[in-house]
Amino acid sequence: QVQLVESGGGLVQRGGSLRLSCTASGSTFGINVMGWYRQAPGKQRELIAGITYGGSTNYADSVKGRFTISRDNGKNTVDLQMNSLKPEDTAVYYCNLARGRSQYWGQGTQVTVSS
Repeated sequence: QVQLVESGGGLVQRGGSLRLSCTASGSTFGINVMGWYRQAPGKQRELIAGITYGGSTNYADSVKGRFTISRDNGKNTVDLQMNSLKPEDTAVYYCNLARGRSQYWGQGTQVTVSS
């Protein structure tokens, strides 16, 4: 089993920045992909950024150029730097680890961007 714990959410004004962090513990060995998803009220959960064990990244079009995902394999952490935040970025953000057919989720952290 893998446990994921997020931190760093909060309230920020339009144009501001936040940094989310996620720490994995438990059976974290092996190649995996980590990512950040978000879910706004009334919407489906969506992938916004992913990073492979080797460091390759992908982003949703809605956050390209504003968000940066990074990971530290030695510390089992993945971070999401969010800049130029917009009200439409308001959502619960979830950390995810995918390994083989298994998926693990954090409890989520709220990000609210005021206008």
